[in-house]
Amino acid sequence: MSDHAHTPAKHMACGRVVPDCTFTASAPSEEELLKKIVAHAAEAHGVTEITPDLAAKVKAAIETR
Repeated sequence: MSDHAHTPAKHMACGRVVPDCTFTASAPSEEELLKKIVAHAAEAHGVTEITPDLAAKVKAAIETR
């Protein structure tokens, strides 16, 4: 038995939303992960407005590992 508790992390691969993008991010919470994703979207894809449709696609691509 291990004493290490596994804390599930939220993970998202941008390629699940934007084909051919290799960016991935992980964070301990969805809120922190979304901050990383928003920063990446603005920097790499020029996305300055997160539409409800885009937000839904991103949330659907988030996995808990």
